[in-house]
Amino acid sequence: MTDRPTPIGERPVLAGLLALTGVAVVVGLLAGLTLLTGTKILGIGGGGGGSASGQASAGETLYLPDPVETSGPDGPLITLDVDPTSAPTGDEDEAEEKLSEEEREKQRKKREAEREKITLSAGQSSVSAMQRIDLTGTYPAGSGAILQVQRFENGAWANFPVTVSVNNGSFGTYVMTGQSGETRFRVLDTDSGKASNVVTVTIG
Repeated sequence: MTDRPTPIGERPVLAGLLALTGVAVVVGLLAGLTLLTGTKILGIGGGGGGSASGQASAGETLYLPDPVETSGPDGPLITLDVDPTSAPTGDEDEAEEKLSEEEREKQRKKREAEREKITLSAGQSSVSAMQRIDLTGTYPAGSGAILQVQRFENGAWANFPVTVSVNNGSFGTYVMTGQSGETRFRVLDTDSGKASNVVTVTIG
């Protein structure tokens, strides 16, 4: 009895190897075709003188314009001063400092004068006889001072029987009189002799 060859189907290991070999060959062919197609599409690879990229490179040229002579400016030339402001001299600094001191002194004297000033105002401009007349005012530098109310009569200032004290730089009082006509009032600091402004009230 002679031995017959064993069919491939009965050799599973050999069948598996043949199948793997076939798959590898197919995958290799597909990968090669894909790579070749990609290089043609992207223009990679130098050879082909007739390719689109080669034709584009051959058609490019470098252009340089001819030189043209330029003319100078027609208008007048302007020179900018690099240091337009000169540094002040010592005399200018001294004058400015002196001016500032004078200004400060003027402001100080003005403030002092305002503090020492007695300002008087009347609450009414016209009243009937023996009607109340409100007198108020400010005296910033005179806190605690006693002010004498005065009325102008017979060409001179006469003391009116009313006094008022200054509290926190201000004061207020009232007077009543039966004297008719325009009557002028003021207040006087009994210690310093400083007088306020004059207010006029029409009575009657």
